[in-house]
Amino acid sequence: MSRVGKAPVAILPGVDIKKDGQTLTVKGPLGQLVRTFHPDVIIDVQDSEVVVTRPSESKLHKSLHGLTRALIQNMVTGVSSGFTRTLEISGVGYRAEKKGTKLVMNLGYSHPVEMEDPEGVEAVPETNTKVVIKGISKEAVGAHAANIRAKRPPEPYKGHGVRYSDEVIRRKEGKTGK
Repeated sequence: MSRVGKAPVAILPGVDIKKDGQTLTVKGPLGQLVRTFHPDVIIDVQDSEVVVTRPSESKLHKSLHGLTRALIQNMVTGVSSGFTRTLEISGVGYRAEKKGTKLVMNLGYSHPVEMEDPEGVEAVPETNTKVVIKGISKEAVGAHAANIRAKRPPEPYKGHGVRYSDEVIRRKEGKTGK
């Protein structure tokens, strides 16, 4: 039995879950998320929790069991407290600022890099070298953070670039002179 899948998802206060076939709608104080799940997975919405079960012990059903439960948990957490991802920018002259809904970054290129915030996600520069991405969908927050990081990934010699705040960059030693 899946250790993740067998645990029920607790419905937090202020969160409302409606099931229509295999489509789950989760409403909370921060917004609403809708997702359609695989037709083989059995989702049972009770008064204070959601229980996910699988019809058989096949490899597909085992993998869908834990995945479905984790996705439902992320939906409940997202609409109640939201998700954040922090990026740090390091390098001489590297900085970020917000202009309307666009995040404008100077990353050592000849031009500033502009990135539009996707729907439901907001990139907020705390300082000019620290950007916090906020939203209710864990998937959308992570994807936007990855897209921003991809504009200038950290390099291994001096560590310049955009990195996650909890990311550890393996540093390389430079050339040695004779």
